[in-house]
Parts: sequence; structure tokens; C-alpha cells
Amino acid sequence: MSTPLPNQTASGSASATPGQTIGPFFGYALPYEGDADLVPPGSPGSIRLHGKVYDGAGNPIPDALLEIWQTDAEGNVPQAEGSLHRDGWTFTGWGRADTDLNGHYTFSTVLTGASAEGSAPFFALTVFARGLLDKLHTRIYLPEHPANAGDPLLVSLSEDERATLVATADATGLRFDIHLQGDRETTFLTYR
Repeated sequence: MSTPLPNQTASGSASATPGQTIGPFFGYALPYEGDADLVPPGSPGSIRLHGKVYDGAGNPIPDALLEIWQTDAEGNVPQAEGSLHRDGWTFTGWGRADTDLNGHYTFSTVLTGASAEGSAPFFALTVFARGLLDKLHTRIYLPEHPANAGDPLLVSLSEDERATLVATADATGLRFDIHLQGDRETTFLTYR
């Protein structure tokens, strides 16, 4: 008679195993050199997209991982390969950044363009963090962009919810803080 596996009974039928929380092990295998640099920092047209990730108590999260997906500055959806092995010339529209000990993240990228006439440009953002059983999705809209007023998602939200999706301009580009819970919780999206 063989020895049952930890989640298997002696009769061979499987039993349920408890859910597990994620991490914090993102920094071990997922970050790679140049992952947050969609374009070389300081190159023509580059901006810095940065901010902090906070938990429900307002404390910075030092081991979160963020991914952005975006169009290029003209609104084209990139079809180029090479996100994991950046060549410094090809814009792939995807990047990954981890947070530092103070919960801060930063990307070097370009302003995203509108993908259709009259639509509001945005960065798609995915958040991975300890304690989350699944990733979170949200968007980062450009501050004071005229198309924001007619964006279907933004107009469907309350003023407070909308405010959590719009970045603020700073001297180097855009700042976007993420609050996982609490009074200032970022509006997160569910995709079907």
C-alpha cells in the first residue's frame, strides 16, 4: 500500500486543501533588469510614472509588484515582442515594477495615447501584493485630459471613485498612489 499524499486520503480520493495567501515572494523571481523601463529613462518623450502602494491602515507595502499595459504615444497597441529582453529601441507597452521598502514604485515610459477617436487614454494597471488571493486591476487616467469627461467608465463612477483613477502631474511626469483598502481605496475593476 502506498503512502497517501498530504491532500489525499488512504482510499485515494482527494481532499480539499486550504487557500494560501500570496507572497511576499515577488522580489525573488519576477523582477528583472529593465523591467520598469518601457523606454530608457531621460530619453526624448519619456515620463516617470510613479507612486506608492498602501495597505488599509495607510502603511506603505514594501513588497508589492505592479504591471502596466499601455498604448504608445499615438494610441497604437504595441504588437512587438521583447518585454523580457528589452533592446532599448522597441516599445512593447508592458512593464513591471516592484515597490521599495517605502512602498514606492516607478516606471519610465511615455504618455499613453487614446486608442480610438474621442476615447480617454489610460494605463491598465495590475497589482500583486501579499495577502491578496488574486491580482487587482485598475486604470490610471491622465490628469485634465478632455476625453476623461466622456469616458464610459469614469462617468459611471462617483466623483470620489473617479478621483482614485486619475494621476496627478508632477515635475517628472505622473504620480499615482494605490490604496488597497480604507477611506481612500483605489477603484478596482472586475473583467468578465
